[in-house]
Amino acid sequence: MVRHHVALPYGEIGAFMAQLREQEGIAALALEFTILTAARTGEVVGARAGEITVGGMLWTVPAERMKAGKEHRCPLSPRAVKIISALQTVATSEFVFPGRRPDKPMSGMTMLALLKRMGRTDLTVHGFRSTFRDWCAEQTNYPREVAEAALAHNIGDTTEAAYFSRRFAGEETPAHDRLGAILPTAGTGAEQKGRAHRQRPQGMNVETYCIA
Repeated sequence: MVRHHVALPYGEIGAFMAQLREQEGIAALALEFTILTAARTGEVVGARAGEITVGGMLWTVPAERMKAGKEHRCPLSPRAVKIISALQTVATSEFVFPGRRPDKPMSGMTMLALLKRMGRTDLTVHGFRSTFRDWCAEQTNYPREVAEAALAHNIGDTTEAAYFSRRFAGEETPAHDRLGAILPTAGTGAEQKGRAHRQRPQGMNVETYCIA
């Protein structure tokens, strides 16, 4: 049985992010990083400093922490890099988002508890992946395969997956980066949707984006 998670409409993401950045503590930073990378909770809470490479612009999640059992490379937006950098300056653990004990990662329920404190019991952490997918489909020209790869979903057969992995590897500007560019600005749903439309690329060359 497929479980559908409640997703925040992408037109409301700017206002939500503004509220999120008013929250204190590592849980708020973890949730923001999760949204910016469209990652799963387990991928984020288990993140280690050694997984961030290439000047902090690339996060490589090992296969053992991925649902599909395959290594996932996630380009990081400037804001995501800023979060990592801020945490590294006060790091006391190998985990990017440590728990109460330095040798343990943050609990997988911590971000959900934060949403509850924010009064957003209508949302789930996983639902932000759907927000990202909806935004890709309705506000950008990215092919379906690019959006699916960004979410670390399997894309077709082995040959197709290998092709897209090669095609988007080594480039510099991911879909996550464009999403990160519109997230910080709060506004109404209509205003946010209008801004996203104005940023929609015309005749976009998908090879300038890195989703691997």
